[in-house]
Amino acid sequence: MSTALKSLARPSRRLVRGFVRGLAEVMAPPQALGFWAERLLPGANAGRAKLMERRRESVDAVTLVLQPGRGWGGCQPGQHVSIGAELDGRRVRRSYSPTGIPRADGRIAITVKRVAGGKLSGFLCDDAPVGTWLDIGPAFGEMTLPAQPDAPLLFLAAGSGITPLMAMARALAARGMPVPLTLLYWARRRDELCFVDELRALARDVPGFNVRFLLTGDAASATDEGEGRIHAAQLVSFVPDLAERRVMACGPNEFVEAARVLTASQALAFVSEAFTAPRITDDIDTTGSVQVTLARSARVLTLPRGASLLEALEAAGVTPPSGCRMGICNTCACGKHAGTTRHLHTGDAEHEPVTALRLCVNRASSDLILEL
Repeated sequence: MSTALKSLARPSRRLVRGFVRGLAEVMAPPQALGFWAERLLPGANAGRAKLMERRRESVDAVTLVLQPGRGWGGCQPGQHVSIGAELDGRRVRRSYSPTGIPRADGRIAITVKRVAGGKLSGFLCDDAPVGTWLDIGPAFGEMTLPAQPDAPLLFLAAGSGITPLMAMARALAARGMPVPLTLLYWARRRDELCFVDELRALARDVPGFNVRFLLTGDAASATDEGEGRIHAAQLVSFVPDLAERRVMACGPNEFVEAARVLTASQALAFVSEAFTAPRITDDIDTTGSVQVTLARSARVLTLPRGASLLEALEAAGVTPPSGCRMGICNTCACGKHAGTTRHLHTGDAEHEPVTALRLCVNRASSDLILEL
C-alpha cells in the first residue's frame, strides 16, 4: 500500500474502532464488549483484562487471575499495575502488585486486600464474577530485582506490602535462589497472612530461603512465628548478617520509615515503597482553604489546604485519572500554571509552573491554576 493510501487508512481504522466500541457499549454488556472487541479488532483490549479465576488467600484478601488483552506490555516482579472498573457510574482505579511470575499464557495474578470503605477492593473481593472485564494500565515501579543479584537479600513486608515481595520471592525460587533470601512478614493476626503454606514449603524445599511471620495482635505459636512490631532486637535475632544484605521493604508508610531507620545505615542497600499516604512533614499553611481554578473547564473550587489535591478534588466532585495514589505511577499528573504547592512526603514548596504535578502527593499552599 502506498504511503498516501496508508495515511488515508489510518483515520478510517480509528473511526471503525471507535464506532465498534461505541456500538458495543450501547448494545452489549462489558463481558460481550470485551469478547467481540478482541475478535473484531485485535489489540482493542490492550487496556483491559478478563477475570479468569479467583481464590481466597486470607480472611480479608483474594487472589484474582487476570488475562490481559493482546498488546498489553507485561510487567516485572515487584512492579504495580493500575486496575479499574466502573462502579456506581464512576470509573474507579487503584494500584495492585502482580504476585506471580510471568506466565506463558500471559495471565497475571493480583492479590487484593479488602479495605474498609474501599469501593474497588470490595467489588474485587466480593462481587466481581469470573468473566468480568477490568481496566488495566501499563506496569510501573522501580523496586524490582537486579538482573544478576550479587548479595544476600532481606525482604521486609507488612500487610499488603507482601504482594510485590512475593512476586520477587517466587521469581528467585524459580531461578534456584541465586542468593540467600530472608523474608520477615508482619500482620496483625494469623488469619490475615497470605501465602503461608507456599512460603513454608519454599523455606522447607529451597536452600537459602528463610521466612519468619511476625504477629502484632496474636500470640506466636509456631516455630517460624514471632511477635511485635519491627524493632532492632528482632532484626539482630533473625538477620545477624544484615550488613551483608540488600534490603527491600514494602508496607504502610510508618512501617517503611521504621524499616529505613533500623536498616538503611547498616545494610549494603535499602529500597522501599510505601502504599499509604505519608504524614505531612511541614506544619505551615495546613489550615483554611484556597481557590483552585481548573483551566480547561473554567471552574473555580474552594479546596482545603491540608488534603492532597487528588483527595480534595475528588471530594469536590472532580475525578481526574488516578492510579497508585502514592506518587509512583504519574497517572494523576497534570500541569500547574500558577500558585504554590507543597509535597506531602518532603514538605518542599514548588512556586514555579510545572508540567506534571502529581496530585496525589501534593497539596495546595496558595491559590492555584491547574490544567484540568
